[in-house]
Amino acid sequence: MGPGRLSQSLLLRCRRAAAVVAARCRGGPSSARPLSAAAVRLRAPQRPPGRGEPPRAGGGGRWEEVAGAGGDEEDEEEEEDEAELEELLGPSPLAVEPGAQRVAVVHPAVKWGPKKPSLTRAELQIAEAVALIDTLQNWTVLEKIIIPTKNPDKKFIFGKGNFQALTEKIKKLPHVTAVFLNVERISSLTKKELEDAWGVKVFDRYTVVLHIFRCNARTKEAKLQIALAEIPLLRSNLKNDVSRLDQQRGGSRYIMGSGETFMETQNRILKEKELKIRNALEKLRRKRSLLRTQRRKREFPIISVMGYTNCGKTTLIKALTGEAGLQPRDQLFATLDITAHAGYLPSHMAVIYVDTIGFLTDLPHNLVESFSATLEEVAYSDLIVHVRDITHPETILQKATVLSVLKNLNLPSHLLDSMVEVHNKVDLIERYKPTEENALAISALHGHGLEELKEEIEKKILTATGKKILTVNVNLEGPQLSWLYKEATVQEVEVMPEDGTARVKVIISNSAFGRYRNLFPNSKIFMP
Repeated sequence: MGPGRLSQSLLLRCRRAAAVVAARCRGGPSSARPLSAAAVRLRAPQRPPGRGEPPRAGGGGRWEEVAGAGGDEEDEEEEEDEAELEELLGPSPLAVEPGAQRVAVVHPAVKWGPKKPSLTRAELQIAEAVALIDTLQNWTVLEKIIIPTKNPDKKFIFGKGNFQALTEKIKKLPHVTAVFLNVERISSLTKKELEDAWGVKVFDRYTVVLHIFRCNARTKEAKLQIALAEIPLLRSNLKNDVSRLDQQRGGSRYIMGSGETFMETQNRILKEKELKIRNALEKLRRKRSLLRTQRRKREFPIISVMGYTNCGKTTLIKALTGEAGLQPRDQLFATLDITAHAGYLPSHMAVIYVDTIGFLTDLPHNLVESFSATLEEVAYSDLIVHVRDITHPETILQKATVLSVLKNLNLPSHLLDSMVEVHNKVDLIERYKPTEENALAISALHGHGLEELKEEIEKKILTATGKKILTVNVNLEGPQLSWLYKEATVQEVEVMPEDGTARVKVIISNSAFGRYRNLFPNSKIFMP
């Protein structure tokens, strides 16, 4: 039995498993009613497949998720959870008003001092700011302005003279409806004073990135993480609003009969909302943990594909898996949720590639923290593939940004040490050769270098998972073949009818290999 027919069947099963994993990890809708953690069990076939049947996904049979008798109490609990989620995911008070925006992008360029960036320059920084605005539908950049500053952290960002010059320039742009100030975050008080001075809306990097996330969020988990990221902004706005009210009314006022000031009441409400969001995310995290256990039983190796936003991660996964439904988009933060996609390595080993959220320089800390629940999935991968857009003028800074975030995730050291670095888009550079040791040059769009990448991934996966690829000689009248179908991943079966034996190529873990040798000590084994 050749590998071609096996591959089609196994790939279909692996893709079905990946689809279940992705849908359930995202907490999104599916054709079937979501299963609660208590109502899921795994059911394996009662007998191993015969010699004429294809091997099952993961070597352990065709695993299915089936609903158990959860009972009315679980149904009621799920309905309560849904109602609470609807409340938490209601309209955001921070949501940017819908409609078109004509934007002036202002970048404070630190020309000297300790805050001067070392791996980039102002022209590249403002180009990325423009790319953020271009990501948003009906938002247009009308003007790009670079203004020098010594300390971007002070109240008005710029010195008095530069601020006045900037104000005059903005007021001479009659069609501009908003200013994007390319700093991580400004206080609500500074935002109001700048808006009063310029006569238009003012957005910082935090607000713009959060708005992009809000526009691209498709699942409950992504929306919850955005709601969590909004809490610090809501607190900051509350403090500013209360200060303004105190000035107007001459001091704090207690809410009638409650014994609480307005500030205390609103802070309590925000704290309760934050706790509810964290609890909802924790429930989703526990569901992911359950699904992760099921995935381990299927024994599909997991490969997390990571990189700076818009580096070509989704394009690479599409090239590696051949999944026609994947539609890469040339924009920042097109992927906010973890998605899983089934593929094959050269030995016909089925694997799952995980597409993750992209990174960004100066991504606000609270946003990274809010999405840590999604990023923690990376810690349970067998391998990380770091994709770099090698054509980007800031590719070195982008690499440093990605590695910094990965280190802050407290990943196991073996994951960081075994990471595969991929230099993408080499078709745009004539005769490109990687300067970094062990980096692989590819073009995900045109397929260049993908076979070498698959071979490198397979080598690392075999080491990480403790699996071996070997061929064993089995007696067709004995139990060896059935045992291998159950405990390993059978790749090929070459039947030799003249002596009633077969040569079976398998991928098998170290522990299963040890058990096989103990059970069948006389079986001939051929190592590659």
